[in-house]
Amino acid sequence: MNKDQVEGTIKDVVGKVQEQAGKLTGSTGQQFKGLNKQAKGQAQKAVGDMKEVIQDATHK
Repeated sequence: MNKDQVEGTIKDVVGKVQEQAGKLTGSTGQQFKGLNKQAKGQAQKAVGDMKEVIQDATHK
């Protein structure tokens, strides 16, 4: 597991919590920020996944 995978997963989880907090408080702004953070986290994790695949392929 690399840095991008870890940070991406953390951002995704924080975004989910932020989205739920926005739903509980009725704040569409917080919901949107949470969804945005989730998307960024998922993208960062995908980059990390790609790096991992490339690294595995070059070390064989």
